Parts: sequence; structure tokens; C-alpha cells
Amino acid sequence: MPWPEKSLMSLRKEFVTLAMNEEANLSQLCRGFQISRKTGYKWLARYLREGDRGLRDRPRRPRGSPWNTAPEMEAAVLQLREQHPAWGGRKLRARLQTVDAGPVPAASTITAILRRHGRLDPEAAAKHRPWKRFEAPAPNELWQMDFKGHFPAAQGRCHPLTVLDDHSRYALGLEACANEQTMTVHQRLTSIFRRYGLPRRFLVDNGAPWGSYAEHPYTPLTVWLMRLGLKVSHSRPYHPQTLGKDERFHRTLNAELLKYCQGLELADCQRRFQDWRLLYNLERPHEALDLAVPASRYRQSPRSFPEILPPLEYGPGDQVRKVEINGFIHYRNRKFRIGKAFRGEYVALRPTLTDGVFEVFFANQRVAQVNVLLTFDDDLSLKTL
Repeated sequence: MPWPEKSLMSLRKEFVTLAMNEEANLSQLCRGFQISRKTGYKWLARYLREGDRGLRDRPRRPRGSPWNTAPEMEAAVLQLREQHPAWGGRKLRARLQTVDAGPVPAASTITAILRRHGRLDPEAAAKHRPWKRFEAPAPNELWQMDFKGHFPAAQGRCHPLTVLDDHSRYALGLEACANEQTMTVHQRLTSIFRRYGLPRRFLVDNGAPWGSYAEHPYTPLTVWLMRLGLKVSHSRPYHPQTLGKDERFHRTLNAELLKYCQGLELADCQRRFQDWRLLYNLERPHEALDLAVPASRYRQSPRSFPEILPPLEYGPGDQVRKVEINGFIHYRNRKFRIGKAFRGEYVALRPTLTDGVFEVFFANQRVAQVNVLLTFDDDLSLKTL
């Protein structure tokens, strides 16, 4: 199947960047990008031989002489800043070093150039403070997902859905959605899973469509994710910093992209989203990565997306029960509410060290705890985890 027409060069660059990882599975990667192995090997060989020039269908036009004088370098700095108005001196310097711009001055010199030409906002610089956050030990150990609010489109509103790898900050998905409904997210995640594989765990907030409220946080979407073998964690209520990396990504997204997408058709928004996502992954230096790009730390997951869900398997000592349409299960002549999100699914009860207390598992995740010795209201005999 041929490459998609949009963002052709960017997609080829993303493919060869991921393919050069020592642990990359080239056959799986080709399937994810919907190209043949022959095409994948061709672009990888050209890139290794010629660099970015090899990814073009025709020779790249020569750049001319390198910048050797201060005026030319200053013009290069200002031009790059024009393309990326939210980038500071360190990011601009790191990017200039990767595009063969000649001897690049220090970040402080670049900052001075921006200040001299009135390209800096003193108030914005004063507000910036570095954060220390937890980081997953490897790619695909943890993905963060959230909606970045919404803004007016040509028809209706655009709801940007963001999916970010916690370890590498690689933006796996930036989707222009017409709504925040379960089916919409399901379809977009399916495309992302087919390209990049499955993570081990997802971190989401407590809003729709992946959470309802504290006692019953599970929804049809999170049940589907658990059915795929993923762990699903929810952030603490009213603590957006739990999703800190995705929140920081949203701030960058708003500064560099969203304000230029107001009033566009959703298809036009998606094209801009795709181009910016690839720039963010492949070109934009990241402060938290020592000014490396996210693609340098990301690799495709070895856990492929199953087109047909395998059957659930529980241990021989588990007490397996089917969740009824009203969200209850029956055990020892008692009924316990598990949640309507699990209706039609099978859960397993496993005894704990406390007499009469059982933990309830769905797939490989503990979702509730029941006490069969309590005699009062059924709702009080279950604790959601």
C-alpha cells in the first residue's frame, strides 16, 4: 500500500527514525505505517546513505554556503524563531545544530539576539519554572491521555485528543475529534494501537469517557482497555499535576498550534495537528530530554494490537462470575455491584488473608473488593479500587 499523501516527508522521517532503533521490529513497523517491507527497506537504506536528502523523491535543492558571519547567523536565528515563536534560546540552538547551519552561537547569545529584536516576552519568561516529575523507566510502560478542552471549528467544535508516552514524551496521537464520546476515542485509539502497539499502562483523569466518579471509575472505554491487557490508572481528583506531562504538552500545544486552528474544518485541523505532531517528535528539542527530540528515546511497542480479542483466562482457584446487565454478580447467595461498565463480562473473585473478603479481578486488573460476611445493604459490601 502506498504512503499516505499528507506529510509525506515527515512520515518517512518518522518511519526511519523508529526503524533505526536497535530493538525495532521492521516488519511490524511496516505494517503499522501501512507500507510494504520492500518500501520500508528502500527508505531506510536511502536515509542511511544520504540522510534527509534520501527521503525526497527528487534531489534536495542545495542550501548554498554555510552561514559564517554574524549577520547571516542572526538572520537564521530570527527565521527559525519566526517559524517557532514559542521556542527559546536553548531550543533554537539545539535545532540549528541539527540542520547544518554552520557554527552556532551559545544559547545566551541567541537569547540576546531575540531580546534585541523584541522577540521575547519578559512576563512569559518569568512565569517559567522547571518541574521534577516521575518518569516511566522505558517507552510504552506508561501512556498519558486526555482531551485539551475544545475550541470553535468551522462547524461545531474541535476536541483535541492527546496521547503521550511518559518516558520519551513522544506524542503518539494528536486527534481532531468532533466530540469526546466513547466510540470516537475507541476509533482513534485503535488506529494508534495498530501503528505503535500497546502500552502496559494508561493514565487518565476522572472525566468522561474514561471515568465517571470516585466510587465507580470504570466505563466501557476503560473496560475495553483492560480487556486488551492494559492497566488503567486514574489521576487524583482535582490534581491535574498527576497528568503533568500531558498537561505540559497541552500548554505547548496551545502556545504553538491551537490558536492558529480556530474556525477551521476538522479535516484541516487534523492536517495541521499531524504536521505539528511530527515536528514535535522529530525536530523540536525537549528541555526534559536534555534538548534531545522525543523520537530519540521512543521505540515501537513489541505488544501488537489484537484485531480479535483473545478469551479471558483466569486461574484454576478463581471463582468466575458473569456480570449481569444491571452490573451485579451473584456469589454465595448474595449479590454485589461491580458496575454496569462490566455487564456481559466475566470477573474473578480471589480470597484475601481477611476472612470473607475477596478481591475482584477483571483481566489482569483488580477492580473491586467484596465482603461476603456483611449482612447490611448490598452496596456497602463492595469497595471499588
